[in-house]
Amino acid sequence: MSKSESRLQHAVWRKSSRSEGMGDCVEVTVDYWVGVRDSKNPEGPVLWYTGAEWVAFLEGVKRGEFDLR
Repeated sequence: MSKSESRLQHAVWRKSSRSEGMGDCVEVTVDYWVGVRDSKNPEGPVLWYTGAEWVAFLEGVKRGEFDLR
């Protein structure tokens, strides 16, 4: 079993409360690692991030670094 598969065994996935059923959502699971997947394809690939990478991403979102111009 790969490390990724091992992490998925006990993953609890959460979808954004702002998704409002529009279908364009990601889900996140947080343990030691942070996993992100497409909610429409739960059996598909998962992107894994360290806690530090995830915090840096969230801080960038709050600062508007990823806003469309």
